[in-house]
Amino acid sequence: MDAKVIYVVSDSTGETAERVTRATLLQFPEHKVRLRIERRVRDRRGLAAILERASEQEAMVVFTLVRPELRAHFHELANQFNVRHVDVIGALLNQIGYYLEADPVNIPSAEMPLSKEYFRRVEAIEFAVKSDDGKEPRNLNKADLVLVGVSRTSKTPLSTYLAGRGLKIANVPLVLGVEPPEELYQLPAYRVVGLTIDVEQLMDIRRQRLQQLGMPPDANYGLRDHVKAELEYAHTIFRNNPEWMVVDVTNCAIEETATIILEVLKEREELRGLTSPPPLVF
Repeated sequence: MDAKVIYVVSDSTGETAERVTRATLLQFPEHKVRLRIERRVRDRRGLAAILERASEQEAMVVFTLVRPELRAHFHELANQFNVRHVDVIGALLNQIGYYLEADPVNIPSAEMPLSKEYFRRVEAIEFAVKSDDGKEPRNLNKADLVLVGVSRTSKTPLSTYLAGRGLKIANVPLVLGVEPPEELYQLPAYRVVGLTIDVEQLMDIRRQRLQQLGMPPDANYGLRDHVKAELEYAHTIFRNNPEWMVVDVTNCAIEETATIILEVLKEREELRGLTSPPPLVF
């Protein structure tokens, strides 16, 4: 069966509509769908061209257009071209406006002045890059969270994802027979997150990695006994530090793991009487 097509159209970066669409598509795992992202579409000619292509391909369109006149024109054109379409932000803008008894500024986010939040995220991403895979142990005390786990437990992608939400993240690999840096044990326990995974899934992930690198599949890195020993070593460290949060990433998407971590972190900080961690930014 040929993949169906969904256009994601935005007058800004398209990040919001793309995230919503991808999250929704996860509920249809058996279906192939191609996304076509159309960013910074801000005139009627651009909208007409996209909708014409969508009509020819019998595609669906998901859109976020802030300016009301552009939204109205989009609805009109979509109906003319008989294109199925979903307005992600329009109804929400209207309802919040009614609730606040105020009019929205109707300015695409990409045209707004750079905020403190933007610079905080940039700083966090730079920190994650510098603090990846155990680099710069002296930076650990500057991190909001430190992720700890054996190789291929999603430490780096999870660090990057959380950094994109404005959190300073470092990660430390647990290597069989190698003691983690002393700086790790000097941190408050609530700032350390251990990552574990099912041995079978970790073996599969590592074998795929060996294949990508052109290495033999019987290397220790992917052998069951070695993988199991690594995980047991990690679990020993976790047991010796019972106040660390430990998250099982088996069959978990990065976003799901991040949500678990942030929810537990929020609960712990509320119990300690502290403010919540920085909110997720979309």
